[in-house]
Amino acid sequence: MFVSLLPFERTSSKKHDFPFCSQWLPCGGFETPTWGFVGSDQMLILHLGGAELALCTLILTAMAQVAIQEDGEKTTALKDLLSRIDLDELMKKDEPPFTFPKTLEEFEYTFNENGQLRHIKTREPFMFNIREDLHRWNQKRYEALGELDATMDEPSSFIYLSPDALSNPSKLLVLIQGSGVVRAGQWARRLIINQDLNSGTQIPFITRAMEEGYSVMVLNPNENFLEVEKPPKSSPTEPSEEPVEKKERRDDREGKKRKEFYEKYRNPQKETETEQIPIRENSSSEEHVLYVWDHFVSKAAAKNVFIVAHSYGGLSFVELMNHRENEVRNKVCAVALTDSAHNLWLQETSKSTQDWMQEHCCNWVSSPEPLDTPLDSMLPDCPRVSAGTERHELTSWMSFDSIFRFFGEVLKVKEDEEEMSTNIVSTRSSALKSKHQDL
Repeated sequence: MFVSLLPFERTSSKKHDFPFCSQWLPCGGFETPTWGFVGSDQMLILHLGGAELALCTLILTAMAQVAIQEDGEKTTALKDLLSRIDLDELMKKDEPPFTFPKTLEEFEYTFNENGQLRHIKTREPFMFNIREDLHRWNQKRYEALGELDATMDEPSSFIYLSPDALSNPSKLLVLIQGSGVVRAGQWARRLIINQDLNSGTQIPFITRAMEEGYSVMVLNPNENFLEVEKPPKSSPTEPSEEPVEKKERRDDREGKKRKEFYEKYRNPQKETETEQIPIRENSSSEEHVLYVWDHFVSKAAAKNVFIVAHSYGGLSFVELMNHRENEVRNKVCAVALTDSAHNLWLQETSKSTQDWMQEHCCNWVSSPEPLDTPLDSMLPDCPRVSAGTERHELTSWMSFDSIFRFFGEVLKVKEDEEEMSTNIVSTRSSALKSKHQDL
């Protein structure tokens, strides 16, 4: 037997077809196949005589076992390498940091002459999915844009007042938005970003109110906490000589946690842990409305107070009635609710409050019916009319003109009653004076 290294050239025999046979060579009177085995780009050719075939079989079996063992070792090494990969850190490299601009200009957005949010360069509406497959990052960017006017350094809240809010002797308009992420002066962030300022903010209400002689207070019932960063937790000192078995079990648990975290979030990035510090006497929408009433509205010079309350703001107003019923009845002329979330039964309102609301309130609710169409109410509640839209967030804007017409009518009735009462008193006074002169 002899061994030679030759380039592999596969041919086929006329007599038999051996898949790894290179050619047929004479050996000892027999035609013996030449067996080839791949090695790099050449074949190891073994020219075998009769008895050497058994030995060759043993060699092949041993080589196959060695190859299988090497594959197993490579697989184990690969698994060990994968187990050492920190999935959190790996995915952080793919997900941009949650660091966003601090001003609208830095976001490269502005409001055009129609009050619509548009990109400075492209003039396109706001784009949410600015980075594909990074939904969490896009959401954080969306929230950062909405929070531009709400950055607070101290645990305190704020409201907006017109210059004559406390001194106007005639009329005061109080605006209360709903719950959620909206801040002072906003009805719906979705409308601000995707539609325009008129429908999404309270600017049209403020402008028209001041044109008609109202002073204005804009409440901020959702600014209830100050978020501060939690101090980092000190990790326990690990023993210098930790048993190997214990370390392996701990590594397995941590690896499993990382894997579960990766499966749940495609792009995980650990965010800074924060804690909320409640703002004193303003830790809820209800507390805020009560606080503003006690410290501002009740001290305002206006004889006629009008309130517009959207969604959860309506519930907060009813809570104000529960705590300050007599003051509200004496100072408030009318209340316009837009798709209010209040419930007179669940909020346990008094019979006198229910009667007062039926006479002085009107609730414009989402409905397919035309604007101002009267709707039935199943509760002993204030009158309900259609806002002319089925979209909850649009009810305030769609009922804009109807609300100011409602306020004007209520004020006229009050002024007529006061004038009539004044005339009656004046007539009685004149009659008594004449009678006294006759006597």
